Amino acid sequence: MLKYLLKRSGIYLIMIFLTTSAGYFLAVSTLKPALLEQEKIPRPTPEQVSASFRGLGLDPDANPWQRYVDWLGGIITRWDWGRSPNGAYVNAEFADRVMVSTRLFIASIILTLIIGVALGVYSAARQYKFPDRVITSYSYLVHILPAPIAYFLVQLGAISVNEAVGERIFFVTGISTPGIDPGWPAFVDLVAHYAVPTFAMTIFGWAGYQIAQRQYLLDNVNADFVRTARAKGLTRNQAIRKHALRVSFIPVAQSIAFTIPAIFTGGFFAEAIFAWPGIGLWSIQAIGLQDVNVATATLAYGSVIFAIGAILADFATTLVDPRVRVQ
Repeated sequence: MLKYLLKRSGIYLIMIFLTTSAGYFLAVSTLKPALLEQEKIPRPTPEQVSASFRGLGLDPDANPWQRYVDWLGGIITRWDWGRSPNGAYVNAEFADRVMVSTRLFIASIILTLIIGVALGVYSAARQYKFPDRVITSYSYLVHILPAPIAYFLVQLGAISVNEAVGERIFFVTGISTPGIDPGWPAFVDLVAHYAVPTFAMTIFGWAGYQIAQRQYLLDNVNADFVRTARAKGLTRNQAIRKHALRVSFIPVAQSIAFTIPAIFTGGFFAEAIFAWPGIGLWSIQAIGLQDVNVATATLAYGSVIFAIGAILADFATTLVDPRVRVQ
């Protein structure tokens, strides 16, 4: 299994390199920070713009290939992802924002997987009964609801709760309260700020897993190997737990690779709506500021997230599918 995972990891590393490189060239060709300089008063000359950007590795007159080689060399030799048009180092800003996004994504991903799979199994075991109809109907409803609208509705709901109780229980913007005392007050404040965006990403994220897990489990309930187990004396629930459940986990485990990037993309909207200074909000701002290096760094982060999800999917598949271990 280790050899298989190492081989797959090597493939994903190549994918990250190619995606990031292509993203850099795309950013260089479409993002023009020099255009924003023309809006300043007094307007600088093209020579002044080139001179100011040359020291930042953003010279618009330089050959794109040479800029790429210099940029890639800085990453390989010094782990330097370059600088923004305002002179700020990408590394310093990235280090602060990546922790904000990662904490939110990890909590959302774990809760989404656990709740989605558990409700999928629960509803499949009660096919066409009232709990199954309620859970599945909700999943289909939120599955087609656009993420920005869903997050906005949760934000309005949190504001309504605060107004109903007459005090602020949930925070709908920001990640912390300025000047909060360290220790237990800081922890409570952190939970209050994390609760709403994490809740929003979770309740609208597990719907896809619930639908998939329910369908895969129902497909296996009537399979020959399950009927054989029941013919040997097992009850329906025993046959599901011992045989059908594990087989139904295989396609769900494989879908992790695609769900994690989807949650990452949804995090862009969540950070924008809840005003979280994370990678998602930063990447949106980078496009508006024509920031080539920040746009590329956030793309690389997204590629790494996808690769991690794919590796976890491969690992989960090897655990639940003995055919992969044999191969």
